[in-house]
Amino acid sequence: MPNLSAEQLEELRQIPTCSVANAIETFDVMPRTEGFMLPAVKSIFPEMGHMIGYAVTGVITADLPPSGNMNVSRLDWVDAILSVPEPRVLVLKDIDYPNVIGSFWGEVQANIHGALGCVGTVTDGGVRDLDEMRELGFNAFATDVLVSHAYVHLIDVGVPVTIGGLDVNMGDIILGDQHGVMSIPHDIAADVPAAVKRVEDREREMISLCQAEDFTVDKLKDQLRKMYGG
Repeated sequence: MPNLSAEQLEELRQIPTCSVANAIETFDVMPRTEGFMLPAVKSIFPEMGHMIGYAVTGVITADLPPSGNMNVSRLDWVDAILSVPEPRVLVLKDIDYPNVIGSFWGEVQANIHGALGCVGTVTDGGVRDLDEMRELGFNAFATDVLVSHAYVHLIDVGVPVTIGGLDVNMGDIILGDQHGVMSIPHDIAADVPAAVKRVEDREREMISLCQAEDFTVDKLKDQLRKMYGG
């Protein structure tokens, strides 16, 4: 899939996920129950605002020490990261979920991955060192806040993962904010901002009517018919 320009990505980054979700619905490219993560994956730093980037995927576990071939070199992980354009979002599947015990993410990993052009992480595992990650500006969306890294290690990289009900592949466009995390299909991504405006213009008619001094129920019914039919 062609990558977006930096300007196009920044335009998308500034749009709330809810507005992007509304816009994607107008393209009818997927069921309305798909394309976003369920609420178990939450924004750890909502004050950081919106995050956007291309997904780099991996799989981790922390419950037991690595053994046999259940281990991936951190050097291979770096190569996987660099295979995806910036800005990058690390999307890590924790196979210990829902009983997560060890965090891959903390001060050191945030610094390493920030230096590699990554802007944040999405995981159904946990994060720690919150003050340090916040100061660095490394965003995080996770299910838990943890104390220890336990035996955390990578067991696969660059593979499709499913987190919070959302299937994520390498290079997918990932958008996150205080509401949660979603993906934006590549083939419509460039057209989403214009679709957002069309949806918001239509919604503005309803909002303006409801806030107007001359509001009446009859006018509301007329607008409802216009928007929804019936």
